Amino acid sequence: MLGYTDLCVIRMISPKHRKLVFSFFMALLMSGIMYFLISVFNVGMVANIMTLWLQAWSFAFVVALPAISILSLVLHKESN
Repeated sequence: MLGYTDLCVIRMISPKHRKLVFSFFMALLMSGIMYFLISVFNVGMVANIMTLWLQAWSFAFVVALPAISILSLVLHKESN
C-alpha cells in the first residue's frame, strides 16, 4: 500500500516523464528477478552466483528497457 510520502514522490515526476520512469523500473525489476531465477535454475547456488547473475542481468536490462518502452507505447495507442 502506498503511503503519503510515496504519493508525494510520484507527484514530483512530471506526467510527461511518468511512462518513461515506469518503463525504466519495470525493466530493472523484471529483468533482475527473471535472470536471477534463471541463473539459479541453470547453475544452482554456486559461490559466484552474483557475478553470473550480474553478467546476465546487464545484458537483459539493455534489451528489456527499449523493448518495454516501445511495446508500452504501441500497446497504449492500440488500447485507446
